[in-house]
Amino acid sequence: MPISPLYRLSVSAVRGAACSLNAACHAVSLPVASAPRWLAAGVMGALLATTSPAALAVEIKGVTFADQVTTQSSQPLTLIGSGLFTYLLWDAYVGAYYQDARRPRPAPLKDVSRRLVLEYFHAIDAEDFAKATTKGVRKNLSAADFAAIEPELTRFNRAYQDVVPGDRYALQWLPAGGGRGTLSLVLNGQVIFESDSLALANGLFAIWLGDEPAQQDFRTQLLGQ
Repeated sequence: MPISPLYRLSVSAVRGAACSLNAACHAVSLPVASAPRWLAAGVMGALLATTSPAALAVEIKGVTFADQVTTQSSQPLTLIGSGLFTYLLWDAYVGAYYQDARRPRPAPLKDVSRRLVLEYFHAIDAEDFAKATTKGVRKNLSAADFAAIEPELTRFNRAYQDVVPGDRYALQWLPAGGGRGTLSLVLNGQVIFESDSLALANGLFAIWLGDEPAQQDFRTQLLGQ
């Protein structure tokens, strides 16, 4: 749960699709990798839910999202909305937004348990993710607020890894009271970054769910509106 990888295709992906008829057809006609690595791995990370086939309630372009997931502390998170992010003529990725089941109304920038999951249709470099993330966070924060989280944001960006079609990133915030909690970035079930900064969490979630989202239609879909 980043032209930036978390919210756009990498330059290489666009060039590849433009230069190859097969690649272009693949991008426009919807197929997804037949065996995503996150699924083949078999064992999900602690921050990704364990679900049964019956719980897979939403399907977008062949990608499924459960209608409810649980955290490692057994807290249920309910699916608020899901959608498809497109860039130019290409399907870039699909996403799903989950929130504390006790908070039925979307509150993506509040101190509540929440998770954003994105599954990609194209390869994206870690460097592109980092550039897009910085741009998206800066767009949604004041200069002072951005400066306050910049050191942690830099650390976050260093955690990114390249992705291939079928990979999933999950961004999650679990509050612990007093404005503290655990922010996690998870790649295919493996936790690759953690922080206790609510301000950083809000800045990151704002890339897709803030006042200046990467794509308004995608934000609307994620919030179930």
